[in-house]
Order: sequence, then structure tokens, then C-alpha cells
Amino acid sequence: MLKEFRDFAMRGNVLDLAVAVIIGAAFSRIITSLVNDVLMPLLGTITGGVNFSEQGFYVGDVFVRSGAFVQSVIDFILVAVVIFLLVRTINRFKKEEPKPEEGPITKDCPHCFTTIPIQATRCPNCTSQL
Repeated sequence: MLKEFRDFAMRGNVLDLAVAVIIGAAFSRIITSLVNDVLMPLLGTITGGVNFSEQGFYVGDVFVRSGAFVQSVIDFILVAVVIFLLVRTINRFKKEEPKPEEGPITKDCPHCFTTIPIQATRCPNCTSQL
């Protein structure tokens, strides 16, 4: 059972997934910092210094922090936009592999003019050597 688990854990796709999770966590910190430390202060300046996370209202004796929800929605939208722009930029720099030019797949037999596969060395209709 230990050997089976080791084989499972050492398969390429499990290791690739582990690396992706680690890089994703690091990348998440970068994006969160960009949103919280750069974009949200700029948005606060544009909206006149309003801090949404402190906004709310009372329902009886309970304070409902609706502003924190609005702040989370704005954070999500900004993070989604930043990730979209980064992925779009990265995809532009990827080299597209040129598609191989497809040539003809058939040819005509020069003796009987029957259409045959391009790789044929003998005509199946007239049996001529090509």
C-alpha cells in the first residue's frame, strides 16, 4: 500500500498540481496587495475617501455591515479584472505554433486517371507502377 501511495504521489500530474497550488497562493498575495494597496486607495480617492467596510445600518440592536459586503464585491471584481488582464497579456506573448501546411491527400493515376491516395506506389485500379 505504501508503494502504491508513493506511485500515486509521484505521478507527474499530482506534482504539477502541487506546484500550481503553491504558485497560485503566491500569485494570490500579489493580486491581493495590488487591489488593497494600490487600486482601493485610488478608488477611495475617487469616491471622496469613503471606506465601504465601515458602512452599515442597524436592525434593532444588530449592526449589519453591508459596507463590508460591498467592499468584498468590489475587491472580487477588481481581482477578477486584474487576473483577466494579466492572463490576456501573457497569452499575447505565447508563441503560436504554426500549423503545418496540408497538402493534397490524393493524386490521379497517370495511366488510368483514377483518384488514388498520395502515398500509393501502385494504382489499385490498373495496377500500374507509379
